[in-house]
Amino acid sequence: MIGRRKFMALAGGAAVSWPLAARAQQPAMPVVGFLGALSSDAMADQLRAFRQGLKETGYLAGENVAIDYRWADGQFERLPALAIELVRRRPTLIATSSSGAFAAKAATETIPIVFVIGEDPVRLGLVASLARPGGNLTGANFVSAELGAKRLAFLRELVPGVARLAVLVNPANAMRADSTLKEMQAAVGATGLQIEALNASTSSELNAAFATFGRERPDALFVSNDPFFTSRRVQVILHTTRHAIPATYPARHYPEIGGLMSYGASIPDAFRQIGVYAGRILKGAKPGDLPVVQSSRFELVINAEAARLLGLTIPAALLSTADEVIE
Repeated sequence: MIGRRKFMALAGGAAVSWPLAARAQQPAMPVVGFLGALSSDAMADQLRAFRQGLKETGYLAGENVAIDYRWADGQFERLPALAIELVRRRPTLIATSSSGAFAAKAATETIPIVFVIGEDPVRLGLVASLARPGGNLTGANFVSAELGAKRLAFLRELVPGVARLAVLVNPANAMRADSTLKEMQAAVGATGLQIEALNASTSSELNAAFATFGRERPDALFVSNDPFFTSRRVQVILHTTRHAIPATYPARHYPEIGGLMSYGASIPDAFRQIGVYAGRILKGAKPGDLPVVQSSRFELVINAEAARLLGLTIPAALLSTADEVIE
């Protein structure tokens, strides 16, 4: 016979050990590696949208999924090493954008990767096709490279006297720079508008490029979609303000801080879409079977105060077309 006191002690020990054993048998929380080309502050909106996409598929950061962040802080040369560091942590999948997609692809052929990118990922060699990417990558393409003609048309509507257009490109991103200039030449056609390329791939080169404005005085500026310019957007806008040059930008985060106007896909929406894809992959979907999402939401944003400072009157037709006018 076991004494009552001894029996209670044994029962109490079992009550403590059973939950511990149950917890030990639970699967580990999945980990999403997030490779950011910029800083957490600069990508706050994108990150918020990515988490929203995860939430839509039933995943909440810190509750049933962990996110392991790596930030390049605009130093794009760090991305390959950061990608390798993430891969060594063996996350369930990696989420990234633009330049980070190439670094992640080079670092692993097995861990699923979801990306956001502004050019054709097939032409760039990231996926085999848009409908069936194959391999371990898929994501969202916000096709900003194809929107240049529309951006130019909106700029000329706001600044009708444009005759000479400077196009700011990053020669270190040669493929994108080349496609932007070709697109601009095609958009200009037989209008007689003169195109001049401005090259910059470092902060000092940006300063040097804008220094030419004082001498050559182009009528307007077209800023190409490039992660480097995004990371230096405050510097770019300070220069355009100082030289009183009307400029068109690829995304709303430029006019939000004082730029004149932007037209392009909603970048946060693209990140929400890859958040959804991340959730589906966590549930067992294969990235190679998930079609690359094409952005369908585009927005024209105009900063009315910037227009006033430049002495521009926004036409009524353009005001009615704009998705947002920032006062």
